Amino acid sequence: MASLYDRWILPRLLTCACSAPPMMKQRAKIVPRAEGRVLELGIGMGLNLRFYDPSRVTEVLGVDPAPELRARAEAAERDARLKVKVEDGTAEALPFADGSFDTVVCTFTLCSVHTPTQALAEARRVLKPGGRLLFCEHGLAPDPEVARWQHRIEPVWKRIAGGCHLTRPVSGAIAAAGFRLDDLDRMYVPKTPRFAGWNEWGVAAPA
Repeated sequence: MASLYDRWILPRLLTCACSAPPMMKQRAKIVPRAEGRVLELGIGMGLNLRFYDPSRVTEVLGVDPAPELRARAEAAERDARLKVKVEDGTAEALPFADGSFDTVVCTFTLCSVHTPTQALAEARRVLKPGGRLLFCEHGLAPDPEVARWQHRIEPVWKRIAGGCHLTRPVSGAIAAAGFRLDDLDRMYVPKTPRFAGWNEWGVAAPA
């Protein structure tokens, strides 16, 4: 059973942090590129839904293990023409057949899943031939001093931020999971603490 913190406080903290203007700007760089039948890993509060282009997307299926977040996703802002379904599920054990989706979207999710390698393996499994993974994730910074602070802060950060890790690699992990990186951008997100602000986003396809 979820604690009172997980049920009432954490969703509000995540909404505040994840919907901040700099974070929404990063989402807007990648989500509109989705097309066809889309799976969103860790749909959370549905903050990406407003960025999908209904002329390019036939359906968005979102999975998330947290009922409090799924309820927010159901009510999230989106184009009225966009077909959306939100389901209980984890990124590491997707309840979908092989080759089911044209696009998998993963934004600010790999930091908090239990096993990123398994989540990425599942994303690769459910993509159709020629399908694409669109990602936008924060993770381990390239600057040694920032990385040292990330390692120091992470134990406390995980407890207050719903299991969010600061030191997980992003593009390297995606490549190691059998994806080819077709497009990649990286930077520190403006107006965000550097220990939490290293962001990598782009497009990958099964190698």
